[in-house]
Formats: sequence, C-alpha cells, structure tokens
Amino acid sequence: MREIDCARVIETVARLFQEANFDLGEDVLDALKRARDKEESPLGRQVLDQILENASIAKGEKIPICQDCGTAVVFLKLGQDVHITGGDLYTAVEEGVRQGYSEGYLRKSIVSQPFSARANTKDNTPAVIHLEMVRGDRLKITVMPKGGGSENMSRLGMLTPAKGRQGVIDFVVRSVLEAGSNPCPPVIVGVGIGGTADKATILAKKALLRKIGEPHADPEMAELEREILERVNSLGIGPEGFGGRTTALAVHAEVFPTHIAMLPVAVNLQCHAARHKETVL
Repeated sequence: MREIDCARVIETVARLFQEANFDLGEDVLDALKRARDKEESPLGRQVLDQILENASIAKGEKIPICQDCGTAVVFLKLGQDVHITGGDLYTAVEEGVRQGYSEGYLRKSIVSQPFSARANTKDNTPAVIHLEMVRGDRLKITVMPKGGGSENMSRLGMLTPAKGRQGVIDFVVRSVLEAGSNPCPPVIVGVGIGGTADKATILAKKALLRKIGEPHADPEMAELEREILERVNSLGIGPEGFGGRTTALAVHAEVFPTHIAMLPVAVNLQCHAARHKETVL
C-alpha cells in the first residue's frame, strides 16, 4: 500500500488549474497553426492569428487565456493500492481548486442555488469531480477548466436504434450548426455514444481530453470521427463564427455498449481554448 498525503493533492490541483488557464497544450497550438495555414477566409486567418497571439501573451505573462476561467472539472484515476493520508481526497481537491483560483487570480464563476439566489461561492468551488478506481499504486489527476459558453452548447439525443450511424452523424453535425458562434470556434467536438444518458455525456467530456487530432484506436470509430469533422467544417461557420473552413479542429468520439432499445448520443463542445493538464502522483 502506497501513501499519498493530501497536501500533495492540494498543491498539485492548485498548480494544474493555473497552468491549464495560462498555457495551451502544444497539440492545441499545433492544430491552430495548421488551421491557420489551411484557412481560405482572410477574416478567418486573421481571427486565428489573434487566437495564437492571445495564447502566446497568456503563457508569457502568466495570465488567463480567457476571462472565463471555467468550472473546475477534475478527473481522478485512483489506484486501488493507494491510501490517501492527512484527510479526504475530495476535500483536498476542493482546497486545491480554492487555492489555485485565488493564487492565480482566476475568475471565480460558480454560483450556489442556481435556480434562485445564484450567489457566487467566491472560490470557484465546488468542483465537478469524476473518480475512477484502477489497478496500481498511483493517482492520476486531470483538470479541465470548462468555460460556460461552450458547455451551454452541450446536447443529448436519445435516438432510436433505427437511426444508426447516419443518425449519430446528423445529430452531431446539427448540434454544431445550432451552436453557431456561441462556443467560440474553432471547437473540439466531443462525442459520447452508448451507455445511458449520463454515461454518454461523461464519454463526450472525456473525449475532449484526447490529444487533438489523435484518431480513435478503433478504425470504425476513427472513420466516424473523420466523416463528422469533414461535414462540420463544411458548415462554413468558421473561426469565431466569421465564416471559413475551420469550424472544428477535431472530432473525438468514445463509445460504450448500450441497451437494445437505445442509442444515446451526447455532444460536448470545447472552445478553441482547450484547457486541460494532468499529472501522476
């Protein structure tokens, strides 16, 4: 049994949320640069240039890439041979979020009692935490500051099985079309297929964590991703909705077995500020 003290969890979560808000991953930057080179719209190229310049300034000056520093979404993979000491894991994660958003001067956007008082919690807690037990003696922490504008464009479709593959494609493309400029394109399209309503939505969000442009290991899924991306980029929405061929940088889909009477499909859109960081303790 390996011990991990809560103090390490707190420090790690605080650091990762700051890094995620300040520093876009190389895969995102490379995808944006490729999109800029291929974009045919002059206005679209100008927007992509500004996005890249903004990312460079944020990294250099250690300031947020976007004024919306997001909901604190945390994915934990906890090895079954790990013992958390000095407190409880969820409390440590919450404290890490609290410290990270305070010390990094990140905007706190979370409100309590969302249908009435909507009082700001003033420290961006509580976090949205997803815990998975796995083999081993390590703790993997992945943080995702998820902006409200793109999250608002999430969609869930409980399709009939007869809709099949084409129904899945049409639902995803329609979701992107209806979202328009709201999720700050170019977007990454996360797609979850199968399971139940809740499982599909989690799959869609997890799909956003994959390195941009890295195809699914299953050839059938990889072809589905390719076809959806092609159709999405033919919509003409373009960077920030100003028109062009770059509406999405990538489509990432994940699948899970489902009931014979169901075909759940979830779409989770990620804005061009695809912020997530991870580490293993």
